[in-house]
Amino acid sequence: MESQGYLASLWQSTWDTSQFYLGQAPSSARPFTPSSVSQLAGATTVFTDSLVFPGYAATASLLVLFAQLVARSEPAKTLYKKLATSDADSVDGTEEEDTADVATEPQHSSVVTRYTAQYGGPVIFAYRVLRLLCTLGLLALSIFTAVVSAHEGSAPLGSLTLPHVALCLAYAYASILGVISVIVNANAAKLATHHLALVLAFTWAIFVYRDVWPLATFTLQPVDRAEGGLLWAKFALLTVAGVAVPLLVPRQYTPADPKDPWKPIPEQTSSLLSMMLFLWMDPTVIEAYKVPHLPLDRLPPLADYDSAKHLVKRSFKRLDPFQVKNQRHLFFGLMSVFRTEYIVLAITLSIQVITAFASPLGIRNLLRYLEADGEGAVVRPWVWISWLFIGPMVGSVALQCYIFTTTRMLVRTTSIITQLLFEHSLRIRMKAEVPDSPASSTVTTAVGTPDNASIAETEGVPSQSPTEGENHSPAGSEDETVRASTISVTSTSTTAKGKRKSKALSQAGEGKTEGPKKSEEAKGGNLVGKINNLVTTDLDNLINGRDFLFIVIEIPLQLSLCIWFLYSILGWSAFAGMATMVLLFPLPGYVAGKIQTVQVEKMKTTDHRVQSVTESMNVIRMIKLFGWEPRVVQQLSDKREHELFYQWRYRMLGLINANLNYIIPLITMIVTFITYSLVMKRELTASTVFSTMSVFDMLRQTLQGVFALVPAIIRAKVSLDRVDEFLKKTELLDEFSADSHEAEALIPKTLVTHDIIGVRNAAFTWTNESHGLSTPASPGTPGRSRRNFVLRIDDEVQLKRGHVNLIVGPTGSGKTSFLMALLGEMHYIPSGPDSYYHLPRTGGVAYAAQESWVQNETIKDNILFGAPYDEERYNKVIDQCGLSRDLTLFEAGDQTEVGEKGLTLSGGQKARITLARAVYSSAEILLLDDVLAALDVHTAKWIVDKCFKGDLIRGRTVLLVTHNVAMASPIADFVVSLGTDGRVAGQGTLSKVLAKDKELSKELDEETKGIEKAEHTVDDQQPNDEPEKSDGKLIMSEEVSVGHVSWPALKMFFSSLGGAHQFTFWLLCIGTLVLSQLFDTLETWFLGQWARQYEEHDPSEVNVPFYLAGYGILLLCSATTYCIGYMVYVYGALRASRSIHVSLVQSVLGTTLRWLDMTPTSRIITRCTQDIAAVDGPITDYFRSVVELTAAMACKLAAVVVMSPIFLFPGAFVAIAGGWLGQVYMKAQLSVKREMSNARSPVLGHFGAAIAGLTSIRAYGAQDAFRTESYARSDRWTIAARTFYNLNRWICIRIDALGALFSTGLAAYLVYGGTFNASNTGFSLNMAVGFSGMILWWVRIFNEFEVSGDSLERIEQYVHIEREPKPTVDGIPPAYWPASGDLKVTKLSARYSPDGPRVLHELCFEVKSGERVGIVGRTGSGKSSLTLSLLRCILTEGKVYYDGLATDEINLDALRSNITIIPQVPELLSGTLRQNLDPFEQHDDAVLNDALRAAGLFNLQSEMDEGRITLDSQISSGGGNLSVGQRQILALARAIVRQSKLLILDEATSAIDYATDTVIQESLRRELDKGVTLLTIAHRLQTIMDADKIMVLDAGRIVEFGSPSELLKEPKGMLKALVDESGDKDTLYAMANKAASTS
Repeated sequence: MESQGYLASLWQSTWDTSQFYLGQAPSSARPFTPSSVSQLAGATTVFTDSLVFPGYAATASLLVLFAQLVARSEPAKTLYKKLATSDADSVDGTEEEDTADVATEPQHSSVVTRYTAQYGGPVIFAYRVLRLLCTLGLLALSIFTAVVSAHEGSAPLGSLTLPHVALCLAYAYASILGVISVIVNANAAKLATHHLALVLAFTWAIFVYRDVWPLATFTLQPVDRAEGGLLWAKFALLTVAGVAVPLLVPRQYTPADPKDPWKPIPEQTSSLLSMMLFLWMDPTVIEAYKVPHLPLDRLPPLADYDSAKHLVKRSFKRLDPFQVKNQRHLFFGLMSVFRTEYIVLAITLSIQVITAFASPLGIRNLLRYLEADGEGAVVRPWVWISWLFIGPMVGSVALQCYIFTTTRMLVRTTSIITQLLFEHSLRIRMKAEVPDSPASSTVTTAVGTPDNASIAETEGVPSQSPTEGENHSPAGSEDETVRASTISVTSTSTTAKGKRKSKALSQAGEGKTEGPKKSEEAKGGNLVGKINNLVTTDLDNLINGRDFLFIVIEIPLQLSLCIWFLYSILGWSAFAGMATMVLLFPLPGYVAGKIQTVQVEKMKTTDHRVQSVTESMNVIRMIKLFGWEPRVVQQLSDKREHELFYQWRYRMLGLINANLNYIIPLITMIVTFITYSLVMKRELTASTVFSTMSVFDMLRQTLQGVFALVPAIIRAKVSLDRVDEFLKKTELLDEFSADSHEAEALIPKTLVTHDIIGVRNAAFTWTNESHGLSTPASPGTPGRSRRNFVLRIDDEVQLKRGHVNLIVGPTGSGKTSFLMALLGEMHYIPSGPDSYYHLPRTGGVAYAAQESWVQNETIKDNILFGAPYDEERYNKVIDQCGLSRDLTLFEAGDQTEVGEKGLTLSGGQKARITLARAVYSSAEILLLDDVLAALDVHTAKWIVDKCFKGDLIRGRTVLLVTHNVAMASPIADFVVSLGTDGRVAGQGTLSKVLAKDKELSKELDEETKGIEKAEHTVDDQQPNDEPEKSDGKLIMSEEVSVGHVSWPALKMFFSSLGGAHQFTFWLLCIGTLVLSQLFDTLETWFLGQWARQYEEHDPSEVNVPFYLAGYGILLLCSATTYCIGYMVYVYGALRASRSIHVSLVQSVLGTTLRWLDMTPTSRIITRCTQDIAAVDGPITDYFRSVVELTAAMACKLAAVVVMSPIFLFPGAFVAIAGGWLGQVYMKAQLSVKREMSNARSPVLGHFGAAIAGLTSIRAYGAQDAFRTESYARSDRWTIAARTFYNLNRWICIRIDALGALFSTGLAAYLVYGGTFNASNTGFSLNMAVGFSGMILWWVRIFNEFEVSGDSLERIEQYVHIEREPKPTVDGIPPAYWPASGDLKVTKLSARYSPDGPRVLHELCFEVKSGERVGIVGRTGSGKSSLTLSLLRCILTEGKVYYDGLATDEINLDALRSNITIIPQVPELLSGTLRQNLDPFEQHDDAVLNDALRAAGLFNLQSEMDEGRITLDSQISSGGGNLSVGQRQILALARAIVRQSKLLILDEATSAIDYATDTVIQESLRRELDKGVTLLTIAHRLQTIMDADKIMVLDAGRIVEFGSPSELLKEPKGMLKALVDESGDKDTLYAMANKAASTS
């Protein structure tokens, strides 16, 4: 019987094929004889005929369909709802059926379009109709075949006809499903379509097995060949219906939320084929190629299932601790959210692992075919040739599907965790602190190689090199520098991202940061930093550990398959090789441990340098004014050398590790081959050598994958634990805390009248004691003691509605705590049944924090804060809050962006904008926390008079915390005075409180004196006023490079690499690399030659030791040349790092003040940290990789061409096509990468700003507005990020196809196109497969080099900025200079820029040595310009003689180091007081202590022994832990230490207290050497009326210059007018006359 004969031949062919796979020759001892098969066939029934199987599939489908319909019925749904106790399924799952019938078009022009729209539109409907027609055609043809076979068959009717009847029934079922898919409702149609596709696909597979597979063999024939053309007609119809239509039909859009359908995007509606090949990305790529830069709004829009709003709805029910009923770990919540994705990942990963063996299997069988000349072959060679294309392509599609899914999860997880942390942060008590947990490790034990990158690529597990972590993190922008000044961020990369921080602010427990241990207060204050750390570093770690399925699925599966494959070919010799690998593997593990140690040390040195750079750049103006540039450059260079030393060690260990990873698999292979040939006495054929080579490589990659992945997964686990701990253990506000609800149940809050504001009989703490958490300092009160502060209200405090209520008291008495208690921010502890606290919210509450909080928006947006714009009210607010003059300083007015943390504003401006926000709001109750503290007296008086007494405040309830009782006393209707013990000292009217509180009364008298003193101020100049802006954007907008890295930037890098010996360097570098690759290629060829000997000679004649020695020598030569080249390159790379760093630092320190004014400090810091780190790491690594890959590809292509010269043209075509695709891809990717970086910063910026201002947000009740804004910003990042990752998929699939095509074409030529032996064929194929695999790496790494090259470009821009004159030999002054403080100025004019207006006009004056000269004038008169021109900080004309030498002929560092300036708010470095006074360690402690004594510090602190400032006292960055007065004293001490003959004092404003100012003035008069000339820029006349001379400036000209007594005699003199206007006229006249009489 024909069917029995087929079955017999099929058994035989299956056996032979399996033996062929496993390397066994077809054996004559066959397991089944034809007769036994016949008996078996006779015993079988018709039901085992493969033609019946489609009927089985149809039956199974029908049963499942019935079950699904029952499950979707109303009774079933009702039952399910009753039974369901856990959370509902995600929207993606269970809601799908309800979403299918949502039409994408609300209105349609005709009945036809309306009808087709419910099925997804006319195109989908047309495909469904086509499939229906095909199934009907198949049914008709099958019925015809069944009838014919029934009439013609000689066998029993059932055995021939029944299978055809079963097939007809299957087609009938398919036709019914096809009809349903086009006539019933959309839900049922969709279900029918899925079943139809599966049934037809299964049927197609059966026909492939019956009638197509036999054509690929030498021994079989198609079963249904008797049907002739009818068979192929049926097969064509089946292919269209079962394969083409499912692949080509667009997918129907299913809204994520049926109630809110969006416009679908290509990703949601593209066909299966388009999804697999990423054809839907083509329009974006083409558009990007045509334009210079593709903006965000031109990228594929956001899909509804990726929107933050939907992700929150989908995930929070499983992640949010307030919605999850059982307190499980966050990991299980995430797995539950992404369970579908992880099932897809497991399937695709398994497919990818299996298809990885396609190439070795194909090469093995092709070479066996060639070795045996086709003898005994079962499968035709074209099958194995096509296998070389189909296998890798299926693997590539599976791999890209895997990465597509993981990157989509990455983006979604980033969005979900960010929103989850934000949501939870809205509930936490800001002063509570999470107990410190071990910080995440930042060191990877895996040493990056192109191998261990494997599937994760650049957006997965850290690969390439440890510096690559930055490229796949969501946070890669340089704007993070600004953020990093307040938050602590670390990174897995060696780049400086996130290391730009002060020691005081770095995260507790971070092992790699050295510095003084922080107090408990510092820990508490760092909660904002901790939360920001969770959303940056920990989130990065979390998503980088997402590939744990590699460990769970890929590595075990691949290991098993590798062992099986090697054992099947090499027998037990494979185990000898694997034992060698296992024995040798501790070596790279040991080296990896060493690398980790060095990495930790290297990161410490990097931290130290980064900290020094950050400090230096923050005080760069002071460095320039003091002439410290050369010393700072030297100091930074020393730290850089220390860092580069560890960089060298790190690189060398990396080289050792790379060599071990290169040599171990080769030694393993050699041991295996020796055992196979010498011990087992087997022939080492070409098919054995070349197929096992790639499998050994896979085995090495598998084992290395463990080293690469485990550290990333451990980091992810630690970070996930930290996030979970934050969600579960951070203390919450009382309204969210279960403990507090229990307490309130015991002592219920007394019902109070809704309009009462007050507290009775209660205590408040910053933390619920049951949590055992440390108590931080209150905001804005540095130096708080460490006790647990308790605010106790023993009686009742009721504040007056509709009036101004003052809350006063000494520092640390709990004034801020009182407001926080009312706002519900503190833990409420009721004392009895009558306890309560109440703040009515119905009329709205506005709050102005002590630490002014502004968003990174325009000034106007900050004031409006989401409220509707009312022009009249807005203008009143601007005027009453004293902002009118400030807005005139900004050219863009209220459209000026305030920057991160308000960096473009002074403290006073921020305070007034915060106040303006509260005043503008419609809130009935205003809580103002010490808003007057940051303001000078004049501005504060204006606020009190205009704002607090104005119409906008009238009738509103104001709770004003203030130290400035004297200033606020006129408006106080009710006063609450708090004592140092946190209890109410008094309440009532001001007079009543003063009578009770003597301390407060004394303070009031002192403040009144201070206010009177300030009345004599000549101008009200504010410190830190920013220069005018040309537009609302932040200062000078940064250049964004478009396109490729410029040649000047590359030239700078290349010339730095080569140094003074360019030719030698490049010859050694490139030459050794090419030689190494040639030796590498020869190794493979030599193995082939070894194998060839077994073909041409008897195995006993093969000289194995000769070939082993030859192979060993080639291996040694390859490793040696590579090492030489690598060491030369690393030496050059370190030289480049050193040279570029020095050039950059010298350029920035040598620039003009004008340039510094136009450039934000944060941007300069980024250049010196993040961009320099890119030069140290990614740029040098990527460049080396590009050169290495180019050399390797050239050698492999050359080898192919040498063996098959005709393949020069296909090889060139593949290279050109790959290069062109790479260009197209890079054009799009550079645009998207920049947009992605730009979009991430606003997300983090908004998050950071919101966390910093949580109290304000909660007070205003603005949580929803901030959530919405957070969603919007997150969505913008998602658009860019999804496109970024999908572009990588687009290029990968195309380059993989190109490579596979090249290998397949070569294989076809070698088999069919010429007479090649197996060894040469194997060698050529090995080279071709290697070449193909490298194309993608080359494109990707070249792209990464281009992206990293942006850092080079930015550095190059800063190396070529405007510079001050460099020091010359002629400019060195004599050693004795300056011997005196004589100053002579002749026709001095100055301007800030070459084309700018003059700010000084031909000034002429002379000051004798030792004279004290006061300089006065109103704002803008040129006082500061004069001091800058004396120091040559601005462009000057005319002559200035200092001790007889013209200053324009002296080197700037010599000039400035001999003049000392004390600015209004002196800049201090973090570190000890000793380091601030003597940063370069030139003096001993005795000199420094004398200077402190002379400056008056010890006089000031004689009373407060406990907190004395000594030389070892720690100063925080910028001197933030000292008052302005103390900073002035330290600056004066520094000036005394310097012993300059000319001292310029820019006197502090009235912000300095009376006692300190008196001490400073006395010290200046008493301690300065008689030969020291003192120029004082005076803001108060009282300071300078006893000076030797007074210079009055106006509009850049000297209008008066002479002794005070003389100038006061001028009837129309300006000084006389100023004195006469003063309220202290008599005192000033007396001072001038006294000075004249004593001189």
